[in-house]
Amino acid sequence: QVQLVESGGGLVQAGGSLRLSCAASARTFGSWTMGWFRQAPGKEREFVGAISRSGGSTLYSDSVKGRFTISRDNAKNTVYLQMNSLKPEDTAVYYCATSRTVVPGTLVREYDYWGQGTQVTVSS
Repeated sequence: QVQLVESGGGLVQAGGSLRLSCAASARTFGSWTMGWFRQAPGKEREFVGAISRSGGSTLYSDSVKGRFTISRDNAKNTVYLQMNSLKPEDTAVYYCATSRTVVPGTLVREYDYWGQGTQVTVSS
């Protein structure tokens, strides 16, 4: 059983920054594509970004492109989401997830294991 634990969420003013972390329990971390999703109240879970196994390829949604950056440290079994220039519409619970796909995907169904989520609230 894979466990993913997100951390780093909180309350921040618009224009501010946060860095989320997602630590994985399994030593096979380096064999997974990792994704970040978010879900706001009353809305469906949406893709934020993803990173390939080696970290050499990343993919972002249009809504966060240029503001968010995904990175990973396979030696620490951890993936990060650096969020800059935050906007109130970025407010959501953020989740990390694992995928067996080689090419990072954007669909929820492409991801297998999920963390419990961390709340990000951006005030205006």
